[in-house]
Amino acid sequence: MTAADGHRRTIGAVLVAGRGEIARRVFRTCRELGVATVAVHSDADADAPHAREADAAVRLPGDAPADTYLRGDLIVAAALAAGADAVHPGYGFLSENAGFARAVREAGLVWIGPPPEAIEAMASKTRAKELMAGAGVPLLEPVAPGEAREEDLPLLVKAAAGGGGRGMRIVRELAALDGGIRDAAAEAAAAFGDGEVFAEPYVEGGRHVEVQVLADAHGTVWTLGTRDCSLQRRHQKVIEEAPAPLLTDGQRTALHEAAGRAARAVGYRGAGTVEFLLAPDGRAYFLEMNTRLQVEHPVTECVYGLDLVALQLRVAEGAPLPGAEPPAPRGHAVEARLYAEDPARRWRPQTGRLHRFSVPEGDGVRLDAGVADGDEITVHYDPMLAKVVAWAPTRAEAVRKLAHALARSRIHGPATNRDLLVRSLRHPDFVSGRLDTGFYDRHLPGLCEDHADGERRLRVAALAAALADAAARRAAARTVSGRLGGWRNLPSRPQSRRYRAEPGGAELEVRYRPARGGPPLAEDLPGVRVLRADAARVELEVDGVRHAFGVAAYEDGPEGREGREERERVFVDSPLGAYAFTALPRFPDPGDRTEPGSLLAQMPGTVVRVADGLAVGDAVAAGQPLLWLEAMKMEHRVTAPADGVLRELRAAPGQRVDVGAVLAVVTP
Repeated sequence: MTAADGHRRTIGAVLVAGRGEIARRVFRTCRELGVATVAVHSDADADAPHAREADAAVRLPGDAPADTYLRGDLIVAAALAAGADAVHPGYGFLSENAGFARAVREAGLVWIGPPPEAIEAMASKTRAKELMAGAGVPLLEPVAPGEAREEDLPLLVKAAAGGGGRGMRIVRELAALDGGIRDAAAEAAAAFGDGEVFAEPYVEGGRHVEVQVLADAHGTVWTLGTRDCSLQRRHQKVIEEAPAPLLTDGQRTALHEAAGRAARAVGYRGAGTVEFLLAPDGRAYFLEMNTRLQVEHPVTECVYGLDLVALQLRVAEGAPLPGAEPPAPRGHAVEARLYAEDPARRWRPQTGRLHRFSVPEGDGVRLDAGVADGDEITVHYDPMLAKVVAWAPTRAEAVRKLAHALARSRIHGPATNRDLLVRSLRHPDFVSGRLDTGFYDRHLPGLCEDHADGERRLRVAALAAALADAAARRAAARTVSGRLGGWRNLPSRPQSRRYRAEPGGAELEVRYRPARGGPPLAEDLPGVRVLRADAARVELEVDGVRHAFGVAAYEDGPEGREGREERERVFVDSPLGAYAFTALPRFPDPGDRTEPGSLLAQMPGTVVRVADGLAVGDAVAAGQPLLWLEAMKMEHRVTAPADGVLRELRAAPGQRVDVGAVLAVVTP
């Protein structure tokens, strides 16, 4: 049936066992190859782009991943019902589940991935390390928690199963080791159904470098260069590039050889990634092997001029790779992951309507997106919206091109990490290639702040929002005047508008004075002159320099406030920066009050844990974890805001909560 059984088989229709960006990515290649496509979708994804674009789509009833994308039996049944003859696992969900791979094969379908035995061999990080040691791949020696000593610190506690940064804790004090193990095990059990964890030395200042491998059933193994994925938040990658900068020829050769040995040791076939930790002294240590296509695979495709998905299909059909060696690499590629999250607030995920999503493409810039205009970003799935990739002959050109494309994107909806990405790409350490996994630990506060003139630029953008609003109101008034007969506006007093800037939450007021026969006059902003103002475009002269501002306003319902009136959100885009504003009412709503000391849910999610033994009436200390919320594949601690007493505890494990829900009350 398949290459594993010694037979060649042509694939006619592929079901992708995933959602979002990776499903659309696989579909794109399938269309180019003349292969039919089948999507599966949850109820929350019924109108998602991947479900709309496929030739056929099958509903998986429910919203939660456990009821939908993690149900291998339903996905196999969907493939058979839709007439697919192959399943591509994408990434995430069941992509590294050996049992699912076997079920696909047993149903008579082609599995577009590695053999189940290879998945199984690498599924547990502890067992994988034992296997790699036998293959001569360099490793960090694990540390038995009960035998850990002061000189072993710091330690990294890691989940044996799964990935994506979940079930990981850095421990810097022996007294914190038991708690770190307990927290990591609890998160791993909740995320992967397996609470096994282990500890190994944590390498300060290390780099995350990986090698793309591709193997066929005929004995050929390609190693497709290196990627640097050191810029991470919560142990999850944010910016990746190929090739990894500032490596010696000897380091590259050693990494390629180790990755090749790892792939051969498990009889690997298809696309996979061998990940290493590169210590400051130049030594590389095996971390894990991802037995699937990686999120960051586009940078390798750009550098090598290959379509890895097309090669996955070729290998799955039993064909050999096109040559004993891969093509020669050329140039440099950098990828940034756009997330719906607020980096300044501990990477808090964001939900809501994505009114506009426009990223400039072409001329070396590639967009792999899972969303489109009008999509709803929900709490059920990962907050990644898209990947933006830039290729150029040199690293400096690729980095500059990517930053430029991101800065000129128009993203109207939930807060994103777009500004952080732009500032990261332009940071001196990144530009010079001085990368390590502690980049955001050192630089995040500065990267989340606006530049020295940020407050003034914010006020200028708010002025543009107010002027556009005034222009829209004038246009509406003229229409009413024409219908009702001669209503006239005779302005004389300054007009004002109050906004809350997003992200950050700063409140500000801007003032302008309407003028007869010409554009309005700015108030309280010396050096700013209004040249033109209409509902969608405002032109201002700022300190003698002319700037154009694109303005778009939308009516959004406040998150977690069912039944409340809608709010106006205004997005202002210009070369000076992109800003979002929420128009504030003239008078505060007396209902917007909560009891002092209330801990509110900052995002919709599920309560996964409450601190052991915590009860109403207990004394709590500032910063003490009280409970944990899970939202969008991330776990968030809710801590006591100050020393006090727990007066109320309104949350319980398994409870779903909306934004603004009171979880607990702590009083002095």
